[in-house]
Amino acid sequence: MGTMDAFDEEWQLLTTFLPKEWREMACTEGAIQRKRSVKDPDELLRLLLLHAATGLSLRQSVARAAILGWPSMSDVALLKRLRSSGTWLKAMAAQMLAASRFSAGLPPGFSEKRTIRAVDATTIQEPGATGTSWRVHYSITLPGAECDFYELTDVKGGESYKRFPVSKGDLILADRGYSNRAGVAHVIRLEGDVLVRLNSTSFPLLVRDGQAFDVLEALRNLEGHTPGEWPVSFKYENETFEARLCAIRKSMESAELAKRRLVERARRKGSQTRPETTEYAEYVVVLTTLPSDSYSVSQILELYRLRWQIELVFKRLKSLMQLGHVPKRTDQSARSWIQAKMLVALLIERISAEARFFSPWGFTLQLQTIPLA
Repeated sequence: MGTMDAFDEEWQLLTTFLPKEWREMACTEGAIQRKRSVKDPDELLRLLLLHAATGLSLRQSVARAAILGWPSMSDVALLKRLRSSGTWLKAMAAQMLAASRFSAGLPPGFSEKRTIRAVDATTIQEPGATGTSWRVHYSITLPGAECDFYELTDVKGGESYKRFPVSKGDLILADRGYSNRAGVAHVIRLEGDVLVRLNSTSFPLLVRDGQAFDVLEALRNLEGHTPGEWPVSFKYENETFEARLCAIRKSMESAELAKRRLVERARRKGSQTRPETTEYAEYVVVLTTLPSDSYSVSQILELYRLRWQIELVFKRLKSLMQLGHVPKRTDQSARSWIQAKMLVALLIERISAEARFFSPWGFTLQLQTIPLA
């Protein structure tokens, strides 16, 4: 088969999923400035992915690279390379996300008016006898896929909006783990907005006159699959905050799947699911502080759909972050590490999506136009 070995052949196939100008971007984004131990973008990205995708420590990564005959460097040198590659990794991930099935969902012009940030957290058990449990809290801007905030805590560090810097006009997208009054009140006080999947048991709501709001009773009034919304409020530290509850009934198939998951979860815990919890699984319910005169209920649900769509990438990202040693020396190196993980997660999603279209010969033909005789 010629001089190309199997690894080089697979690498060439993998790079077809990257942005078209990814090699040129390595220079323009400052990842390659002086060609010392690493001479080209391919060598650098292979080293970074070896570290980010496999869970090997920096020292293990350079040792494995030496065995493979790749450029020789120390673990400190690789860390410096990772740190200086952050903007390159971010740029590649942003282009991949923009071209993916996860990019749709924003109302026209929305990202020009506001900074959209999806926040999440995951627990990491570092490998080895001295492995330590950590919790990584991070914020990813959308649609740019940039890790703009990172914090490392011990495993007891809870999920909270208060960990993240919030600027006026920011929209924070979050899952149920962030459904609590203290956090939402914190964002509102900083003139930001929230869109979060409601956890009704941890977030009691009121109607605007101060009486308790019965979420399930309101949901029962939804007609078919027409979305509904209700003006609500909540109290925190003797202050009342206004919000909107937006909801839509799931399809029968989605509802049944959610109910089966509840039953399975309860079985593993040796408990039983309450009838109200089972009924609640028939709906998607979100709480938002975005104003009703600017954003319709349909737009709110579309914004949540954006978060839900990229949740697949986030789940892959969280799995990848659970493999490896977090660079704990500086925020810059940690953010670059997360950005590398994000790129790997997007590559996996892209390959998975394309797998069913792979040809019998295992690669995509570069079509050429043949002039007619």
